[in-house]
Amino acid sequence: MCNMEVMCIVSFGRYTRPKFNLVLLIILQLSLHTVEGVWPLPQSFTSSTERYPLNPKAFYFGYGRQSAAQQDCSVLDAAFKRYFSLIFPDYTSDNLSVSAGQASLNAETVWGALRGLETFSQLVYQDDFGTYFVNKTEIDDFPRFQFRGILLDTSRHYLPVQAILKTLDAMAYSKFNVFHWHIVDDPSFPYQSRTFPDLSSTGAFHPMTHIYTQSDVRRVISHARLWGIRVLPEFDSPGHTQSWGKGQSDLLTPCYRGSTPSGTFGPVNPVLPSTYQFMARLFKEVSSVFPDSYIHLGGDEVDFSCWKSNPDVRAFMQKMGFGGDFTKLEAFYMEKIVNITSALKKTSIVWQDVFDYHERIPKDTVLHIWKGTPASYKEELSRMTKAGMRVLLAAPWYINHIAYGQDWRNYYTVQPLNFSGTEEQKKLVIGGEVCMWGEYVDATNLTPRLWPRASAAAERLWSDEKQTSSVDEAFPRLQDFRCKLVRRGIRAEPLHVGHCKHEYQGV
Repeated sequence: MCNMEVMCIVSFGRYTRPKFNLVLLIILQLSLHTVEGVWPLPQSFTSSTERYPLNPKAFYFGYGRQSAAQQDCSVLDAAFKRYFSLIFPDYTSDNLSVSAGQASLNAETVWGALRGLETFSQLVYQDDFGTYFVNKTEIDDFPRFQFRGILLDTSRHYLPVQAILKTLDAMAYSKFNVFHWHIVDDPSFPYQSRTFPDLSSTGAFHPMTHIYTQSDVRRVISHARLWGIRVLPEFDSPGHTQSWGKGQSDLLTPCYRGSTPSGTFGPVNPVLPSTYQFMARLFKEVSSVFPDSYIHLGGDEVDFSCWKSNPDVRAFMQKMGFGGDFTKLEAFYMEKIVNITSALKKTSIVWQDVFDYHERIPKDTVLHIWKGTPASYKEELSRMTKAGMRVLLAAPWYINHIAYGQDWRNYYTVQPLNFSGTEEQKKLVIGGEVCMWGEYVDATNLTPRLWPRASAAAERLWSDEKQTSSVDEAFPRLQDFRCKLVRRGIRAEPLHVGHCKHEYQGV
Protein backbone atom coordinates (compact mmCIF):
# COMPACT_ATOMS: atom_id res chain seq x y z
CA MET A 1 0.00 0.00 0.00
CA CYS A 2 2.31 2.67 -1.31
CA ASN A 3 1.82 5.84 -3.32
CA MET A 4 5.05 6.39 -5.28
CA GLU A 5 5.42 10.12 -5.77
CA VAL A 6 8.09 10.93 -8.37
CA MET A 7 9.35 14.51 -8.20
CA CYS A 8 11.50 15.51 -11.16
CA ILE A 9 13.29 18.84 -11.52
CA VAL A 10 14.21 18.38 -15.16
CA SER A 11 17.51 19.74 -16.45
CA PHE A 12 18.88 18.57 -19.77
CA GLY A 13 22.43 19.96 -19.51
CA ARG A 14 24.90 17.99 -21.61
CA TYR A 15 26.86 16.61 -18.70
CA THR A 16 24.11 16.51 -16.06
CA ARG A 17 24.43 13.38 -13.97
CA PRO A 18 21.16 11.53 -13.23
CA LYS A 19 21.32 12.11 -9.49
CA PHE A 20 18.36 10.98 -7.46
CA ASN A 21 17.24 10.60 -3.87
CA LEU A 22 14.87 7.83 -2.86
CA VAL A 23 13.17 7.81 0.52
CA LEU A 24 10.86 5.01 1.59
CA LEU A 25 9.11 6.06 4.79
CA ILE A 26 5.93 4.06 4.75
CA ILE A 27 3.96 4.12 8.00
CA LEU A 28 2.23 0.76 7.91
CA GLN A 29 2.29 -2.49 9.89
CA LEU A 30 5.80 -3.65 10.75
CA SER A 31 7.69 -6.93 10.65
CA LEU A 32 11.40 -7.73 10.37
CA HIS A 33 13.41 -8.73 7.31
CA THR A 34 16.51 -7.76 5.36
CA VAL A 35 17.23 -7.73 1.61
CA GLU A 36 20.45 -8.53 -0.25
CA GLY A 37 20.59 -4.99 -1.66
CA VAL A 38 20.70 -3.15 -4.95
CA TRP A 39 22.89 -3.65 -8.04
CA PRO A 40 24.81 -1.51 -8.84
CA LEU A 41 25.36 -0.39 -5.25
CA PRO A 42 24.08 3.16 -4.58
CA GLN A 43 26.46 5.86 -3.36
CA SER A 44 24.57 6.11 -0.07
CA PHE A 45 22.27 3.33 1.09
CA THR A 46 20.57 3.05 4.48
CA SER A 47 18.09 0.24 5.00
CA SER A 48 16.24 -0.83 8.12
CA THR A 49 14.99 -4.29 9.05
CA GLU A 50 11.51 -2.75 9.29
CA ARG A 51 9.44 -3.87 6.33
CA TYR A 52 6.09 -2.81 4.95
CA PRO A 53 3.67 -4.83 2.84
CA LEU A 54 2.75 -3.52 -0.62
CA ASN A 55 -0.67 -4.18 -2.09
CA PRO A 56 -0.67 -4.09 -5.92
CA LYS A 57 -4.36 -3.14 -5.87
CA ALA A 58 -3.58 0.01 -3.88
CA PHE A 59 -0.31 1.09 -5.47
CA TYR A 60 0.36 3.71 -8.10
CA PHE A 61 3.07 5.99 -9.45
CA GLY A 62 2.42 9.72 -9.68
CA TYR A 63 4.15 13.04 -10.24
CA GLY A 64 4.98 15.40 -7.39
CA ARG A 65 3.11 18.72 -7.39
CA GLN A 66 6.31 20.72 -7.82
CA SER A 67 7.74 18.42 -10.48
CA ALA A 68 8.70 20.02 -13.77
CA ALA A 69 7.75 16.74 -15.44
CA GLN A 70 4.05 15.89 -15.33
CA GLN A 71 1.63 13.49 -16.98
CA ASP A 72 2.30 13.03 -20.73
CA CYS A 73 6.05 12.94 -20.11
CA SER A 74 6.46 9.97 -22.47
CA VAL A 75 9.62 8.61 -20.84
CA LEU A 76 8.20 8.50 -17.31
CA ASP A 77 4.65 7.52 -18.30
CA ALA A 78 6.08 4.47 -20.08
CA ALA A 79 8.44 3.77 -17.17
CA PHE A 80 5.59 3.76 -14.64
CA LYS A 81 3.78 1.05 -16.62
CA ARG A 82 6.95 -1.02 -17.10
CA TYR A 83 8.05 -0.86 -13.51
CA PHE A 84 4.64 -1.69 -12.11
CA SER A 85 4.86 -5.00 -14.00
CA LEU A 86 8.46 -5.55 -12.90
CA ILE A 87 7.68 -4.85 -9.24
CA PHE A 88 4.53 -7.01 -9.22
CA PRO A 89 5.25 -9.76 -11.76
CA ASP A 90 2.40 -11.98 -10.55
CA TYR A 91 -0.24 -9.24 -10.69
CA THR A 92 -2.16 -8.71 -13.94
CA SER A 93 -4.99 -6.27 -13.13
CA ASP A 94 -4.78 -2.58 -14.01
CA ASN A 95 -7.01 -1.59 -11.06
CA LEU A 96 -4.78 0.95 -9.29
CA SER A 97 -5.89 3.38 -6.60
CA VAL A 98 -4.53 5.82 -4.03
CA SER A 99 -3.47 4.70 -0.55
CA ALA A 100 -2.16 6.37 2.59
CA GLY A 101 1.40 5.03 2.52
CA GLN A 102 3.92 7.08 0.56
CA ALA A 103 7.40 6.99 -0.89
CA SER A 104 9.19 9.82 -2.71
CA LEU A 105 11.80 9.89 -5.43
CA ASN A 106 13.49 13.21 -6.19
CA ALA A 107 15.58 13.44 -9.35
CA GLU A 108 17.28 16.27 -11.26
CA THR A 109 16.41 14.73 -14.66
CA VAL A 110 13.95 12.25 -16.09
CA TRP A 111 16.93 9.94 -16.62
CA GLY A 112 17.71 10.10 -12.92
CA ALA A 113 14.09 9.26 -12.21
CA LEU A 114 14.42 6.17 -14.42
CA ARG A 115 17.46 5.00 -12.47
CA GLY A 116 15.61 5.62 -9.21
CA LEU A 117 12.66 3.55 -10.40
CA GLU A 118 15.04 0.70 -11.17
CA THR A 119 16.51 0.97 -7.67
CA PHE A 120 13.04 0.95 -6.10
CA SER A 121 12.03 -2.09 -8.14
CA GLN A 122 14.99 -4.02 -6.74
CA LEU A 123 14.01 -3.18 -3.16
CA VAL A 124 10.63 -4.90 -3.44
CA TYR A 125 10.53 -8.62 -2.68
CA GLN A 126 8.05 -11.40 -1.92
CA ASP A 127 7.76 -13.78 1.02
CA ASP A 128 6.95 -17.47 0.68
CA PHE A 129 3.23 -16.69 0.62
CA GLY A 130 3.48 -14.24 -2.28
CA THR A 131 3.06 -11.03 -0.27
CA TYR A 132 5.13 -8.09 -1.52
CA PHE A 133 7.29 -6.12 0.89
CA VAL A 134 9.71 -3.21 0.93
CA ASN A 135 12.03 -2.19 3.77
CA LYS A 136 12.29 1.29 5.21
CA THR A 137 15.13 2.72 3.12
CA GLU A 138 16.87 5.97 2.25
CA ILE A 139 19.12 6.26 -0.81
CA ASP A 140 21.14 9.11 -2.30
CA ASP A 141 22.66 8.11 -5.61
CA PHE A 142 24.42 9.22 -8.79
CA PRO A 143 26.76 7.53 -11.29
CA ARG A 144 30.52 7.64 -10.90
CA PHE A 145 31.00 7.90 -14.69
CA GLN A 146 28.70 9.53 -17.22
CA PHE A 147 29.38 7.01 -20.03
CA ARG A 148 28.48 3.39 -19.20
CA GLY A 149 28.28 1.48 -22.44
CA ILE A 150 27.79 -1.91 -24.04
CA LEU A 151 28.99 -2.72 -27.56
CA LEU A 152 27.15 -5.24 -29.71
CA ASP A 153 28.64 -6.42 -33.01
CA THR A 154 25.93 -7.05 -35.63
CA SER A 155 28.25 -7.65 -38.58
CA ARG A 156 30.00 -10.90 -37.66
CA HIS A 157 26.64 -12.38 -36.74
CA TYR A 158 23.33 -10.69 -37.43
CA LEU A 159 21.34 -10.04 -34.25
CA PRO A 160 17.55 -9.86 -34.73
CA VAL A 161 15.98 -6.62 -33.56
CA GLN A 162 14.19 -8.44 -30.74
CA ALA A 163 17.56 -9.63 -29.36
CA ILE A 164 18.82 -6.03 -29.37
CA LEU A 165 15.68 -4.76 -27.61
CA LYS A 166 16.01 -7.48 -24.95
CA THR A 167 19.62 -6.42 -24.40
CA LEU A 168 18.51 -2.80 -23.95
CA ASP A 169 16.07 -3.92 -21.26
CA ALA A 170 18.83 -5.78 -19.41
CA MET A 171 21.18 -2.82 -19.81
CA ALA A 172 18.72 -0.57 -18.01
CA TYR A 173 18.45 -3.05 -15.13
CA SER A 174 22.23 -2.60 -14.60
CA LYS A 175 22.04 1.18 -15.25
CA PHE A 176 24.06 1.15 -18.47
CA ASN A 177 23.21 4.22 -20.55
CA VAL A 178 24.95 3.86 -23.95
CA PHE A 179 24.33 1.22 -26.61
CA HIS A 180 27.39 1.24 -28.89
CA TRP A 181 26.05 -0.28 -32.11
CA HIS A 182 28.97 -1.70 -34.09
CA ILE A 183 26.56 -2.15 -36.93
CA VAL A 184 28.84 -2.96 -39.91
CA ASP A 185 32.28 -4.53 -40.42
CA ASP A 186 34.21 -6.80 -42.82
CA PRO A 187 31.80 -9.78 -42.82
CA SER A 188 28.52 -7.98 -43.54
CA PHE A 189 26.84 -4.60 -44.01
CA PRO A 190 23.33 -5.03 -42.53
CA TYR A 191 22.49 -1.30 -42.28
CA GLN A 192 20.04 -0.47 -45.08
CA SER A 193 21.04 2.94 -46.39
CA ARG A 194 18.54 5.15 -48.17
CA THR A 195 21.32 6.89 -50.07
CA PHE A 196 23.32 3.78 -50.97
CA PRO A 197 20.91 0.80 -50.94
CA ASP A 198 23.47 -1.44 -52.69
CA LEU A 199 25.60 -1.46 -49.53
CA SER A 200 23.18 -3.82 -47.78
CA SER A 201 21.64 -5.47 -50.85
CA THR A 202 25.08 -6.84 -51.78
CA GLY A 203 26.98 -6.51 -48.48
CA ALA A 204 24.55 -8.08 -45.99
CA PHE A 205 24.47 -11.82 -45.34
CA HIS A 206 21.00 -11.73 -46.94
CA PRO A 207 19.44 -8.65 -48.57
CA MET A 208 15.98 -9.21 -47.05
CA THR A 209 16.29 -11.19 -43.83
CA HIS A 210 19.63 -10.01 -42.42
CA ILE A 211 19.31 -6.23 -42.61
CA TYR A 212 18.28 -3.36 -40.37
CA THR A 213 15.75 -1.21 -42.17
CA GLN A 214 15.27 2.45 -41.37
CA SER A 215 12.18 1.39 -39.41
CA ASP A 216 14.23 -1.16 -37.43
CA VAL A 217 16.78 1.50 -36.51
CA ARG A 218 14.07 3.93 -35.40
CA ARG A 219 12.54 1.18 -33.29
CA VAL A 220 15.84 0.49 -31.54
CA ILE A 221 16.48 4.20 -30.92
CA SER A 222 12.94 4.77 -29.60
CA HIS A 223 13.09 1.75 -27.29
CA ALA A 224 16.50 2.79 -26.00
CA ARG A 225 15.31 6.33 -25.27
CA LEU A 226 12.44 5.08 -23.11
CA TRP A 227 15.01 3.18 -21.03
CA GLY A 228 17.31 6.22 -20.80
CA ILE A 229 19.88 4.73 -23.19
CA ARG A 230 21.69 6.58 -25.97
CA VAL A 231 22.43 4.80 -29.27
CA LEU A 232 25.98 5.38 -30.52
CA PRO A 233 26.45 4.11 -34.11
CA GLU A 234 29.86 2.99 -35.35
CA PHE A 235 30.83 2.97 -39.02
CA ASP A 236 34.44 1.83 -38.79
CA SER A 237 36.90 2.76 -41.55
CA PRO A 238 39.32 2.75 -43.38
CA GLY A 239 39.87 -0.87 -42.25
CA HIS A 240 37.11 -3.37 -41.45
CA THR A 241 35.32 -2.39 -44.67
CA GLN A 242 35.40 -5.47 -46.93
CA SER A 243 31.59 -5.68 -46.98
CA TRP A 244 31.35 -2.03 -48.06
CA GLY A 245 33.20 -2.71 -51.30
CA LYS A 246 30.58 -5.15 -52.57
CA GLY A 247 28.07 -2.35 -52.99
CA GLN A 248 30.31 0.61 -53.75
CA SER A 249 32.77 0.29 -56.60
CA ASP A 250 36.14 2.05 -56.36
CA LEU A 251 35.76 2.53 -52.60
CA LEU A 252 38.34 -0.06 -51.54
CA THR A 253 42.01 -0.08 -52.52
CA PRO A 254 42.95 -2.63 -55.24
CA CYS A 255 45.83 -4.79 -54.02
CA TYR A 256 48.71 -5.59 -56.37
CA ARG A 257 50.97 -8.57 -56.82
CA GLY A 258 54.02 -7.04 -58.41
CA SER A 259 52.81 -4.76 -61.20
CA THR A 260 49.39 -6.34 -61.70
CA PRO A 261 46.20 -6.24 -59.63
CA SER A 262 45.71 -9.39 -57.55
CA GLY A 263 41.93 -9.21 -57.63
CA THR A 264 41.71 -8.61 -53.91
CA PHE A 265 40.99 -5.39 -52.08
CA GLY A 266 42.28 -3.73 -48.92
CA PRO A 267 41.14 -0.78 -46.79
CA VAL A 268 39.21 2.21 -48.12
CA ASN A 269 41.15 3.97 -50.88
CA PRO A 270 42.37 7.21 -49.26
CA VAL A 271 43.76 8.83 -52.41
CA LEU A 272 40.56 9.29 -54.46
CA PRO A 273 38.31 12.38 -54.13
CA SER A 274 35.33 10.10 -54.78
CA THR A 275 36.03 8.33 -51.47
CA TYR A 276 35.39 11.49 -49.47
CA GLN A 277 32.36 12.44 -51.57
CA PHE A 278 30.85 9.04 -50.76
CA MET A 279 31.71 9.31 -47.07
CA ALA A 280 30.23 12.81 -46.83
CA ARG A 281 26.91 11.59 -48.27
CA LEU A 282 26.84 8.45 -46.12
CA PHE A 283 27.59 10.27 -42.88
CA LYS A 284 25.07 12.97 -43.71
CA GLU A 285 22.43 10.24 -43.79
CA VAL A 286 23.76 8.47 -40.70
CA SER A 287 23.77 11.76 -38.79
CA SER A 288 20.10 12.30 -39.56
CA VAL A 289 19.08 8.71 -38.74
CA PHE A 290 20.97 8.52 -35.43
CA PRO A 291 20.16 11.63 -33.38
CA ASP A 292 22.88 11.27 -30.73
CA SER A 293 25.48 14.03 -30.74
CA TYR A 294 28.29 11.46 -30.86
CA ILE A 295 29.35 9.12 -33.67
CA HIS A 296 32.02 6.40 -33.60
CA LEU A 297 34.37 6.44 -36.60
CA GLY A 298 36.55 3.43 -35.76
CA GLY A 299 40.05 3.84 -37.18
CA ASP A 300 41.56 0.64 -35.78
CA GLU A 301 43.59 -2.27 -37.15
CA VAL A 302 44.41 -0.91 -40.59
CA ASP A 303 46.52 -3.36 -42.61
CA PHE A 304 48.98 -1.31 -44.65
CA SER A 305 50.16 -4.15 -46.93
CA CYS A 306 47.58 -3.46 -49.65
CA TRP A 307 48.29 0.27 -49.63
CA LYS A 308 52.01 -0.51 -49.91
CA SER A 309 51.39 -2.72 -52.96
CA ASN A 310 49.33 -0.16 -54.89
CA PRO A 311 51.34 2.11 -57.25
CA ASP A 312 48.74 4.91 -57.16
CA VAL A 313 48.83 4.97 -53.37
CA ARG A 314 52.64 5.01 -53.35
CA ALA A 315 52.67 7.88 -55.85
CA PHE A 316 50.20 9.82 -53.67
CA MET A 317 52.44 9.22 -50.66
CA GLN A 318 55.41 10.78 -52.46
CA LYS A 319 53.32 13.70 -53.67
CA MET A 320 52.17 14.42 -50.09
CA GLY A 321 55.66 14.03 -48.65
CA PHE A 322 54.70 11.04 -46.51
CA GLY A 323 57.68 8.98 -47.66
CA GLY A 324 57.10 5.37 -46.61
CA ASP A 325 55.23 6.15 -43.38
CA PHE A 326 51.75 4.75 -43.93
CA THR A 327 50.58 5.90 -40.51
CA LYS A 328 50.68 9.39 -42.03
CA LEU A 329 48.38 8.23 -44.81
CA GLU A 330 45.91 6.84 -42.29
CA ALA A 331 46.17 10.10 -40.34
CA PHE A 332 45.39 12.02 -43.56
CA TYR A 333 42.30 9.86 -44.12
CA MET A 334 40.99 9.99 -40.54
CA GLU A 335 41.45 13.74 -40.29
CA LYS A 336 39.27 14.15 -43.39
CA ILE A 337 36.57 11.85 -42.00
CA VAL A 338 36.55 13.62 -38.63
CA ASN A 339 36.20 16.95 -40.43
CA ILE A 340 33.19 15.58 -42.35
CA THR A 341 31.40 14.56 -39.16
CA SER A 342 32.41 17.77 -37.36
CA ALA A 343 30.72 19.74 -40.14
CA LEU A 344 27.59 17.70 -39.39
CA LYS A 345 27.76 18.90 -35.75
CA LYS A 346 28.76 15.47 -34.46
CA THR A 347 31.47 14.77 -31.89
CA SER A 348 33.68 11.89 -32.95
CA ILE A 349 34.77 8.85 -30.95
CA VAL A 350 37.72 6.89 -32.38
CA TRP A 351 39.70 3.82 -31.34
CA GLN A 352 43.08 4.44 -29.72
CA ASP A 353 45.03 3.71 -32.93
CA VAL A 354 44.10 7.19 -34.19
CA PHE A 355 45.88 8.82 -31.23
CA ASP A 356 48.79 6.38 -31.41
CA TYR A 357 49.45 7.46 -35.00
CA HIS A 358 49.72 11.13 -33.93
CA GLU A 359 46.75 12.21 -36.00
CA ARG A 360 45.54 15.79 -35.87
CA ILE A 361 42.01 15.56 -34.55
CA PRO A 362 39.78 18.07 -32.73
CA LYS A 363 40.32 18.34 -28.98
CA ASP A 364 36.73 17.31 -28.29
CA THR A 365 37.29 13.92 -29.97
CA VAL A 366 36.89 11.03 -27.53
CA LEU A 367 39.57 8.30 -27.57
CA HIS A 368 38.56 4.69 -26.99
CA ILE A 369 41.14 2.31 -25.45
CA TRP A 370 40.59 -1.26 -26.61
CA LYS A 371 43.86 -3.17 -26.32
CA GLY A 372 46.69 -4.01 -24.02
CA THR A 373 47.51 -5.43 -20.61
CA PRO A 374 46.61 -3.41 -17.51
CA ALA A 375 50.12 -1.92 -17.51
CA SER A 376 49.86 -0.79 -21.14
CA TYR A 377 46.34 0.63 -20.99
CA LYS A 378 47.22 2.52 -17.80
CA GLU A 379 50.15 4.08 -19.67
CA GLU A 380 47.79 4.91 -22.53
CA LEU A 381 45.36 6.54 -20.11
CA SER A 382 48.20 8.70 -18.78
CA ARG A 383 49.38 9.77 -22.25
CA MET A 384 45.93 10.52 -23.63
CA THR A 385 44.71 12.52 -20.65
CA LYS A 386 48.02 14.39 -20.43
CA ALA A 387 47.32 15.51 -24.00
CA GLY A 388 43.99 16.88 -22.77
CA MET A 389 41.84 14.28 -24.54
CA ARG A 390 38.72 12.65 -23.13
CA VAL A 391 38.94 8.87 -22.86
CA LEU A 392 36.76 5.76 -22.69
CA LEU A 393 38.15 2.50 -21.31
CA ALA A 394 37.13 -0.81 -22.88
CA ALA A 395 40.32 -2.91 -22.81
CA PRO A 396 39.61 -4.82 -19.55
CA TRP A 397 35.98 -5.54 -20.46
CA TYR A 398 36.16 -7.59 -23.66
CA ILE A 399 33.72 -10.16 -22.32
CA ASN A 400 33.44 -12.07 -25.58
CA HIS A 401 36.60 -13.71 -24.17
CA ILE A 402 35.36 -16.48 -21.90
CA ALA A 403 37.02 -18.61 -19.25
CA TYR A 404 35.90 -21.39 -16.95
CA GLY A 405 34.88 -20.19 -13.51
CA GLN A 406 33.94 -16.79 -12.12
CA ASP A 407 35.68 -14.48 -14.57
CA TRP A 408 33.27 -11.70 -13.55
CA ARG A 409 35.64 -11.12 -10.63
CA ASN A 410 38.30 -9.86 -13.07
CA TYR A 411 35.87 -7.32 -14.53
CA TYR A 412 34.78 -6.23 -11.06
CA THR A 413 38.28 -5.46 -9.78
CA VAL A 414 39.23 -3.10 -12.63
CA GLN A 415 40.28 0.35 -11.36
CA PRO A 416 39.67 2.80 -14.23
CA LEU A 417 41.42 5.73 -12.55
CA ASN A 418 44.42 3.83 -11.23
CA PHE A 419 46.98 5.43 -13.52
CA SER A 420 49.67 8.07 -13.21
CA GLY A 421 48.12 11.51 -13.64
CA THR A 422 46.68 14.57 -11.97
CA GLU A 423 43.11 14.91 -10.71
CA GLU A 424 42.37 17.03 -13.78
CA GLN A 425 43.61 14.19 -16.00
CA LYS A 426 41.41 11.69 -14.23
CA LYS A 427 38.35 13.84 -14.83
CA LEU A 428 38.96 13.28 -18.55
CA VAL A 429 38.11 9.57 -18.22
CA ILE A 430 34.40 9.86 -18.96
CA GLY A 431 33.55 6.19 -18.57
CA GLY A 432 33.94 2.72 -19.91
CA GLU A 433 32.42 0.08 -22.09
CA VAL A 434 31.74 -3.65 -22.12
CA CYS A 435 32.41 -5.12 -25.59
CA MET A 436 30.72 -8.23 -26.95
CA TRP A 437 32.35 -8.95 -30.30
CA GLY A 438 30.45 -11.34 -32.50
CA GLU A 439 32.83 -13.95 -33.89
CA TYR A 440 31.24 -16.63 -31.70
CA VAL A 441 28.08 -14.86 -30.57
CA ASP A 442 24.62 -14.66 -32.10
CA ALA A 443 21.08 -14.56 -30.71
CA THR A 444 21.39 -18.12 -29.35
CA ASN A 445 24.06 -17.31 -26.79
CA LEU A 446 24.24 -13.49 -26.56
CA THR A 447 22.21 -13.07 -23.38
CA PRO A 448 23.80 -15.74 -21.15
CA ARG A 449 27.28 -14.76 -22.29
CA LEU A 450 26.59 -11.10 -21.55
CA TRP A 451 24.71 -11.35 -18.23
CA PRO A 452 25.44 -11.15 -15.39
CA ARG A 453 29.15 -10.79 -16.31
CA ALA A 454 28.55 -7.32 -17.79
CA SER A 455 26.85 -6.30 -14.54
CA ALA A 456 30.20 -6.56 -12.77
CA ALA A 457 31.50 -3.75 -14.98
CA ALA A 458 28.23 -1.86 -14.49
CA GLU A 459 28.86 -1.59 -10.75
CA ARG A 460 32.44 -0.50 -11.34
CA LEU A 461 31.22 2.32 -13.61
CA TRP A 462 28.35 3.42 -11.36
CA SER A 463 29.34 2.86 -7.74
CA ASP A 464 31.91 4.25 -5.33
CA GLU A 465 35.10 2.20 -5.72
CA LYS A 466 35.99 2.08 -2.03
CA GLN A 467 32.55 0.77 -1.07
CA THR A 468 32.72 -1.95 -3.72
CA SER A 469 36.29 -3.19 -3.41
CA SER A 470 35.46 -6.70 -2.17
CA VAL A 471 34.37 -9.34 -4.69
CA ASP A 472 33.38 -11.64 -1.84
CA GLU A 473 30.97 -9.05 -0.45
CA ALA A 474 29.66 -8.37 -3.95
CA PHE A 475 28.98 -12.03 -4.71
CA PRO A 476 25.69 -12.51 -2.78
CA ARG A 477 24.30 -9.25 -4.17
CA LEU A 478 25.25 -10.19 -7.74
CA GLN A 479 23.82 -13.66 -7.23
CA ASP A 480 20.57 -12.10 -6.03
CA PHE A 481 20.58 -9.65 -8.93
CA ARG A 482 21.14 -12.49 -11.39
CA CYS A 483 17.99 -14.14 -10.03
CA LYS A 484 16.10 -10.87 -10.51
CA LEU A 485 17.26 -10.85 -14.16
CA VAL A 486 16.10 -14.43 -14.60
CA ARG A 487 12.66 -13.64 -13.19
CA ARG A 488 12.44 -10.70 -15.59
CA GLY A 489 12.98 -13.07 -18.50
CA ILE A 490 16.70 -12.42 -19.02
CA ARG A 491 18.61 -15.68 -19.59
CA ALA A 492 21.49 -14.68 -17.31
CA GLU A 493 23.91 -17.52 -16.66
CA PRO A 494 24.59 -18.75 -13.08
CA LEU A 495 27.57 -17.46 -11.13
CA HIS A 496 28.15 -20.71 -9.24
CA VAL A 497 26.31 -23.62 -7.67
CA GLY A 498 22.89 -22.67 -6.34
CA HIS A 499 19.35 -21.88 -7.36
CA CYS A 500 16.85 -19.07 -7.84
CA LYS A 501 13.49 -19.05 -6.13
CA HIS A 502 11.94 -18.30 -9.51
CA GLU A 503 13.89 -20.28 -12.11
CA TYR A 504 13.91 -19.41 -15.80
CA GLN A 505 10.70 -20.68 -17.37
CA GLY A 506 11.75 -21.01 -21.02
CA VAL A 507 12.09 -18.91 -24.11
